[in-house]
Amino acid sequence: MADAVASVQQAGLIAVSIVSRSEASPSRKQGVAAYFSNCEKESDLEAALLMEKATVQPYLFFGGGCDEAFEFYKTALHAKVGMVMRFNQSPRPTPPGMLAPGFEDKIMHCSFQVGGTTVMASDGCEPNSQFVGFKLALSVPTETDADRVFNALADGGKIEMPLVNSFWSPRFGMVADKFGVDWMVMVPGPNHG
Repeated sequence: MADAVASVQQAGLIAVSIVSRSEASPSRKQGVAAYFSNCEKESDLEAALLMEKATVQPYLFFGGGCDEAFEFYKTALHAKVGMVMRFNQSPRPTPPGMLAPGFEDKIMHCSFQVGGTTVMASDGCEPNSQFVGFKLALSVPTETDADRVFNALADGGKIEMPLVNSFWSPRFGMVADKFGVDWMVMVPGPNHG
């Protein structure tokens, strides 16, 4: 075990050395150094390196309204729809009783692009959907873009905070669209990317 710990610590020192010579920010360099000093096993180091490539993507369940939702996002956000698979197209049959009656033709899985982000979606297995505890943050390049997408998302929805000039953004507002998905629309400020 002592050899494994020494290997991890050596690898950590190499990683810290590489990062410290890179153009990484000082906080990133400190974070890497702190992480590797806490790695006690080689598996911790492997997991940390693998997680560097991980992504988190939103997956929204529309409770039977997925077709309408992605048509709305195609118009409001110029979303580009990728793949679409319906429950009745699945290579494996849905287990009996899993779907609400009439959901056989609903969307099991689809994906669409908004800018550089892939959003995944489904109708789910029943007509209930609630979007609680999160908001999707949409950064757009200009104030004109912010006005356009904010107003498009607000059509049939509810404005939670009108677009305003804030200390971090020349345009920031919050809106729940007609499907109940909460959005924060913003233009990055001059010192934010």
